[in-house]
Amino acid sequence: MTPEVRCGGRSGEQRGQSRLQAGVDGPAVDRPAGPCPDRGRIEDPVVFEEDPGTSSRLHPLQRPTFGELLVYARPGDTVHISEMFRLVRGNQHILDVLEVLHRDQLALRIHDGAFSAMDLTARHPRTGELLSTVKFMVQTLAAAGELQRDLQRELTYDGLRATEAKGNKGGRPPALAGGAVTTVRTAFLEGRSIAALAREHHVSRGAVRTAVADLLPEHVAPAEEMPAPELPVTLDMPGKVADFLRSVELDDVERAALDQGVTVRRGQGYTLRVTAAPAVHRQFLTRCQPLDGGHGLSAVPAQRKARREYENRVSTLAP
Repeated sequence: MTPEVRCGGRSGEQRGQSRLQAGVDGPAVDRPAGPCPDRGRIEDPVVFEEDPGTSSRLHPLQRPTFGELLVYARPGDTVHISEMFRLVRGNQHILDVLEVLHRDQLALRIHDGAFSAMDLTARHPRTGELLSTVKFMVQTLAAAGELQRDLQRELTYDGLRATEAKGNKGGRPPALAGGAVTTVRTAFLEGRSIAALAREHHVSRGAVRTAVADLLPEHVAPAEEMPAPELPVTLDMPGKVADFLRSVELDDVERAALDQGVTVRRGQGYTLRVTAAPAVHRQFLTRCQPLDGGHGLSAVPAQRKARREYENRVSTLAP
């Protein structure tokens, strides 16, 4: 049975997943202009056709044909569908469709598949909400449908991978293959134009371009990845660390960064707000290593604390 969509006395077909048809075979009522050109009695169904390229992933309420059907239908009509999963793809899609049909006072009948024996429009007489049993069955069967679709997709991918392992490629075979490709590439390197090669081998210019793609001027080999330059980072350097660094030998970059630092007073001491590349901060940290003591050098607790505080701040920088 082909999928059928019927509005009241109107009937039609939905072939595949993106082609909808509907028709009228009863007394006419006032209808919006559009799918139905005649307001009298209609013997043949009025056809609603969707673009075959419409994605089946599209929400059913966003599909143009189904939207036209909803506009065309009137309260009391019945929408007939041969199989629910030709229109929807999941649990939420089904619930959204049922909500719209209830809002427009349209009945629903499904002729085939898991939902064919169910009344999906049954609602609580007082609250007007879908019965809990209907929701449960919809969720269960929708999950089963999604599982079936996922299994089909996995089997398709397995088949494609097996085909590729055998050396076969999908799609249309290339117009140039084997020795013809070698001949074309050699002639292109000798100075023959793409148009002349296409005429000589009776193929399109695109086929020749595909064969010599890596020889074209616009083909550029990927450049070696260069490390991104380090951006300057501002850190607060304790005053005792800054005083020590001013007394030791620094290179020009380090000396400039230290001289350009901004002094921030903090009680009896101060910090030096230094803006420099992370590598410069790490070099500062290395040069003030003597503040930690060791190697026969005595350490002043306040200076050691200041260096470790600066070390904690430098350690937060990305390597």
